Amino acid sequence: MGIPEDIVQFEQGLNELIIKYEQYFLGLEKREPVRLLETVERLARKYATVKIVNTMLSFKYNSLVSRLNSYRQYWNRILRLMEEGKYSRDRFRMAMHQRPDGGARPAAAAKPRSPAAGGETDELYRQFVEARRACGLSTDTISREMVFAAIERQRPAIAARYGDAPVEFRIVIEAGTPKIKARLRK
Repeated sequence: MGIPEDIVQFEQGLNELIIKYEQYFLGLEKREPVRLLETVERLARKYATVKIVNTMLSFKYNSLVSRLNSYRQYWNRILRLMEEGKYSRDRFRMAMHQRPDGGARPAAAAKPRSPAAGGETDELYRQFVEARRACGLSTDTISREMVFAAIERQRPAIAARYGDAPVEFRIVIEAGTPKIKARLRK
């Protein structure tokens, strides 16, 4: 095989390796894809000492090697966190298994607190859905609970910024995407 074919094979192998590692970190794959990593690293080293005359191929090869190196650092960091028990996906899974009730959530904890009382929350959700439609974005995956959970995640930042002052939420469109913003109530 020539250099162009090897570079295409290197790129395909790297893309497959990225997918396999993500599946491993999600728990879909039981073992780390070490053999595929060795194959991709072998392809990366194949032209390390050879001068590639074609500038386009040289650029593509060097870009792929850089991409592999940055992903390798990322994977090593996640593997280290997994070994230390600090990886967030693993911590969630471990917490689920350590609960005495077998991981079942109580009904009261399943519902997020609404940002405001009464029909104001429904109005905020309705405005958000309308804004997504106006921007040509899908509204199929948006639920009231998701919108309110997103607001609850921002509560500490809102409290740090505005303190105990009353805030109101409004919908704004930034760069073609609707967002929920908090501001002082007038």
